[in-house]
Amino acid sequence: MPQHVQGVIAPGKNEPVRVETIVIPDPGPGEAVVKIQACGVCHTDLHYKQGAINDEFPFLLGHEAAGIVESVGEGVTDVTPGDFVILNWRAVCGTCRACERGRPWYCFATHNAKQKMTLLDGTELSPALGIGAFAEKTLVAAGQCTKVDPAVAPEVAGLLGCGVMAGIGAAINTGNVGRGDTVAVIGCGGVGDAAVVGSRLAGAAKIIAVDIDDRKLAKAKEMGATHTVNSRTADAVEAIRELTGGFGADVVIEAVGRPETYEQAFYARDLAGTVVLVGVPSPEMRLDLPLLDVFGRGGALKSSWYGDCLPSRDFPMLIDLHQQGRIDLAAFVTETIGLGDVEKAFARMHEGDVLRSVVVL
Repeated sequence: MPQHVQGVIAPGKNEPVRVETIVIPDPGPGEAVVKIQACGVCHTDLHYKQGAINDEFPFLLGHEAAGIVESVGEGVTDVTPGDFVILNWRAVCGTCRACERGRPWYCFATHNAKQKMTLLDGTELSPALGIGAFAEKTLVAAGQCTKVDPAVAPEVAGLLGCGVMAGIGAAINTGNVGRGDTVAVIGCGGVGDAAVVGSRLAGAAKIIAVDIDDRKLAKAKEMGATHTVNSRTADAVEAIRELTGGFGADVVIEAVGRPETYEQAFYARDLAGTVVLVGVPSPEMRLDLPLLDVFGRGGALKSSWYGDCLPSRDFPMLIDLHQQGRIDLAAFVTETIGLGDVEKAFARMHEGDVLRSVVVL
């Protein structure tokens, strides 16, 4: 029997979000209903509200979440009611050409729930990243549920569902940061700080945090950055080169998603170094680089999809590292809020006042 729950929707482009009654259908084949316990407020949710992702309003926002599986549909065997799970927005299909080649983190046929959640009047909702977790409950594909140790606080675990995983994965999985490497991270929000954490975890010898906000740079230092550069007052490329013996960093992680900062990343890397783009650009952005420089500097220019993570492998591993005290996921949580506070959280995000606001239900 369909359930009525409270959830946060974005009704139209740049309109204030509001709490509405959401109709959650019973799970069909391959689907699960999850009782949400916590969901982080991510920049991607703001992009949805601004119409920067697509125009399929109204959106049911929220995607960086953890909760308890309440019910499952026919054919679901990987999770059962009562399991504590982190939701992921790339449910691996197992049969596409990437999966069959042993590269499931690149899965080209990731999937979501087939049924639609709606408003009371029947208006179909577009769930953010196929999840829609600013709600008391949500309907997802069962493959979007990754079971982890229930001893971890939901507000901490849920962060792996997007931003923290994206940043850590950009360093470890995409950038292949290794022991003794020099790393520069441009943009020190939640994803950038997670890239700092991932670089430290991988054994980087020098981690240079770059931002225009001294508050963010101070936080990056707490997370493990060895050096900081305020690019509002210093040339980021020259500063990174100066800190790396004149050569540039082995790996530069761009966590902003803008042409200007990508160009900084490109020229701040060492010859044959790696640039990792994990910041999300908007559709109108374009990049202009001399092709000779792309050829002559060698190395690799990579994009990091969700930190190139495999949720079934990476989520439990990172939860274990958190429990061992080797990474502090709780350090990313600036505040906990209610469903009615999401609009204020977007404002605080825009002002740079928070690393993560987390909705707790």
